[in-house]
Amino acid sequence: MDTQELIKPLIQKNNTKILLVVLDGVGGLPVNGKTELEAANTPNLDALSRESACGLHIPVAYGITPGSGPGHLGIFGYDPLKNQIGRGILEALGLGLEVRKTDVAVRCNYATIKDGIITDRRAGRVPTEQSRLLTDRLSKEIRKIDEAEIIFAPGMEHRFAVLIRFPEPLKPDASLIPDTDPQKEGLYPVHPAPLSKNAERISLIVEKLISKAHDVLKGEEKANYILTRGFSSMPNIPSFKEAFGLSSVAIATYPMYRGLAMLVGMDTPAIEGSVEDEIRFLKEKYNEYDFFFLHVKKIDSYGEDGNFNGKVQRIEEFDRLLPEILKLAPDVLIITGDHSTPALMKGHSWHPVPVLLKSSYVLGRLCSGFSERECVKGELGIFPAINLIPMALANAGRLKKFGA
Repeated sequence: MDTQELIKPLIQKNNTKILLVVLDGVGGLPVNGKTELEAANTPNLDALSRESACGLHIPVAYGITPGSGPGHLGIFGYDPLKNQIGRGILEALGLGLEVRKTDVAVRCNYATIKDGIITDRRAGRVPTEQSRLLTDRLSKEIRKIDEAEIIFAPGMEHRFAVLIRFPEPLKPDASLIPDTDPQKEGLYPVHPAPLSKNAERISLIVEKLISKAHDVLKGEEKANYILTRGFSSMPNIPSFKEAFGLSSVAIATYPMYRGLAMLVGMDTPAIEGSVEDEIRFLKEKYNEYDFFFLHVKKIDSYGEDGNFNGKVQRIEEFDRLLPEILKLAPDVLIITGDHSTPALMKGHSWHPVPVLLKSSYVLGRLCSGFSERECVKGELGIFPAINLIPMALANAGRLKKFGA
């Protein structure tokens, strides 16, 4: 019996509010003795942690470095090992594409290539407006490859999505193709070789797609190539409402995270702007839902760029805004990350992620601040991320007693 099966008959309704704030990639490692959280001036987070239950969560499993998809699935209460979902689907849904059973979705990056070698995997984080123009060019030039329709959708900065739409539903495992992004500059792109017999058709089309895109983009100074990632087709999983009895909304500006929330049945309005705009939207919708997922992206971006000071500044920026969230006085407030992104490593890592949970039913007073070293002292200990939503439900009085 998994966690969802265990708690489903225990769920009871009330009027409590649960707010989950995800500081994307918040966990870090020491540089000159301090992690990003330790180096940041965060009086509001520190004060909140002193009255909260704190701990560290394991997104997937010990030693496993999670992508953003598995990282979010875990903290949403879905076993990321049981529900493996490619980032292509999340990006496509988040960008408003209608994904069918006949589709393979792909998350793409604009990149810079010279003499066949990738010199910049993100094309200098090309501005969103320029990226939209480039994607529009690709959409006009590449409409069909062999029997498949090709559908483009622009994203933010260097990201965009592609749907490869076949005339008939795909066979199982038909989307098993490796990412062509080698995850490191100075290397050749990975060949999109099929990982199963059923994926051969897709592999051939992807090869042609990459070649055609390069022909269209080859005159660009930076965004002259595309890297493909997260090949995936539409999964079948229970909705957040079915699993946990909560009406829910996602407040996120980046398409992939809206896509993930949409996948589990949360309402996913298109939101643009800053963290201040997200908080403003939260206040406007606060009486309409039981559960709120608020996503803060840029902390992760600076970690991936290896910019320790930039990541510190983004953490401090959120801390200054935290009092506006606290004014809402949710019955349960959780602040955590989907994974750790140490600037030291310039990418996601396997390290446990700090978490605090504030409610009327916690011990608290065990941690003096919100950081990796302080949270390990907390009452929650180190626990699997999939246990976070059940703990939120319990603290919100939404779970009945188990057994006689």
